Amino acid sequence: MTLFRNFVSVGSLTLVSRIAGFARDALMAAVLGTGPAADAFFAAFRFPNLFRRLFAEGAFNTAFVPMFSGALEREGQEGAKLLAARVMSWLVVVLFIVTLLAEIFMPQVMVAFVPGFVDDPEKFELTVLLTRIMFPYLACMSLMAAYGAILNTLGRFFAAAFAPVLLNLVTIAALIPLAIWFVQTPAEATIWVAIATMTGGVAQLVLVWVAIERAGFRPAIRLPRLDPEVRRFWMLAVPAILAGGITQINIFVGTIIASGADNAISVLSYADRLYQLPLGIIGIAIGTVLLPELSRHLKGGRALEARQSQDQALFVSMLLTMPAAVALVALAEPIVRVLFERGAFDALATTQTAEALIAFATGLPAYVLIRVLQPGFFAREDTLTPTIFAGVSVVANITISLLLFPSLLHVGIAIATAASSWLNVVLLVATLAVRGHFALTWPQWRAQLAILVISLIMGAALWLLAVQGADHLASGVPLWRQAGVLAALIAFGVAVYFTLVHVSGTHDLRLLARRLRRRA
Repeated sequence: MTLFRNFVSVGSLTLVSRIAGFARDALMAAVLGTGPAADAFFAAFRFPNLFRRLFAEGAFNTAFVPMFSGALEREGQEGAKLLAARVMSWLVVVLFIVTLLAEIFMPQVMVAFVPGFVDDPEKFELTVLLTRIMFPYLACMSLMAAYGAILNTLGRFFAAAFAPVLLNLVTIAALIPLAIWFVQTPAEATIWVAIATMTGGVAQLVLVWVAIERAGFRPAIRLPRLDPEVRRFWMLAVPAILAGGITQINIFVGTIIASGADNAISVLSYADRLYQLPLGIIGIAIGTVLLPELSRHLKGGRALEARQSQDQALFVSMLLTMPAAVALVALAEPIVRVLFERGAFDALATTQTAEALIAFATGLPAYVLIRVLQPGFFAREDTLTPTIFAGVSVVANITISLLLFPSLLHVGIAIATAASSWLNVVLLVATLAVRGHFALTWPQWRAQLAILVISLIMGAALWLLAVQGADHLASGVPLWRQAGVLAALIAFGVAVYFTLVHVSGTHDLRLLARRLRRRA
C-alpha cells in the first residue's frame, strides 16, 4: 500500500539519520559532558530549533500541505506552483524579520529563555554567543522544511528525509578532531560545534533545493502580496504554530524551568535524543506521510480511503512504538551507559539521564499518537481545535513541572512532558470520535490491547535478564562487552515481541514480509 511504502522510505532514512545522530551525541557527550558549557550549547541549540519546528514543521506543513494538495487536485501543477510561490515569499519575509530581531535583541531574549543562567555571567554570555551563531540555522531549516513539504506532497520523500543525515555528518566531522586530537576548553569546543551546526543547516537546504530543481517545481520567490489564499494560509498557520509544535513547546517550557538547576538542561537533552529515535522513525515518519495522504483523499472526496489510511497509521505506529517505549524503560541505564558514558560523561550523568529517559519513555506512545491524530484535523483545514488542545497541554505541562521540579528536578520535567502529552491525546481522540472521524472496531481495540500486553511481557523479560547480567553492563566494564550484551538483549526482545505478535494473531508477519518485499 502507498502509505506503508512511503512510511518505510521515510522511516528507513530517519533511522539512518538517528544512527548518525547517536554517533554525534556520543562524541558530544565525550567532549562536553553535562557541565555548564554543555548546558549553554543545548539551550542555544534548542532556541532556533524550537522556532524551526513552529514555523516550518508546525505552521508551514500543517497549513500549507492541505491547501497545496487541493490546488494540485483542482488546478494541476501550474496552479499549485503559483500558490507555493506566493506562500513561500511570505515565509522568507517572516524568517528574515525574525532572524534580524533575534540577533539584535538576543541578550534580552535569552534572559526570558534561560533565566537560571543570569546569575552566572560567563555561562549566560556563552549561551548568547552560541545562539547568535546558530540562529540563522532557523532560516535554512525552515526553507528546507518548506521545500520538503512540497516534495512530500508530490510523493518525493527521499531528499527531505535524507537531509538530516547531512547535519549529523557535518557535526561528526567537527567533533572527531575535538575528541581525538585537539585539546580545547569546553567553551571553545561549543563554538566549534555551533559553527558546524550552522554549516550543516546550509548543506541540508542545498540538498533539498537541488531536489526541487530536478522536480521542476521550485517556487519563484517574489514580493509578497496578501491575496485571499495567502490570508487563508495565515489564518490556518497561526494556530498551527502552537498545535504542530506542541512537543517542542513543552520541551521549551522544560528548558526554562530546568535552567534553575545545574546540568538539568544537558541531562534532559541527552535523554530527549534517545526517545527521539523511535519518535523520529515512527511518529514523524508517519505524520510526514499521513498528512498529504489524508489531504489528497479528502480533497478528492474519498472519505473511506482517508479513514482506512488513518486506521492503518494508528495500527502500524502502536505496533512499533509500544515495544520501543517499554524497552527504553526496561533498559534505560544500560542504553545510556553504552552510548554516552565516556570522557566527560561520568556514571552520575548516566544515572540522571536514565531517570529522565524512563519518564520520557512513558509518554512516547502519546508523542507518536499526536503525530497520527493531528493530521485528522489539519487535512480538514481545522487548525484551531488542535491549537486549543495544545494550549491546554502546555498549561498542564507548566503546572506539573512547577509542582515536581523542586523535589524531582529533571525527572519532574520529563514526567510533566509525558503527562501533558497524554492529556493532549485524550482530547484529540475524543473530539475526532464525536465528529465521526475516528472509531475503532472491537477487533482493532483487541489488537491494541494485545500489543500492550505483549510489550509488557517483553519488557519484563528484558528487565529480568538485565538484572541477571548486571555485572556485564556495569560502569568500568569494557565497552565491547557492554555493547555485545546490550545488543543481545535487544535482539532477544525483538524476537520475543514479534513471535508473540505473530502467534497471538495480532499481526501476520508474513503479510509484513510481503509488503517489505514489494517495497524492495
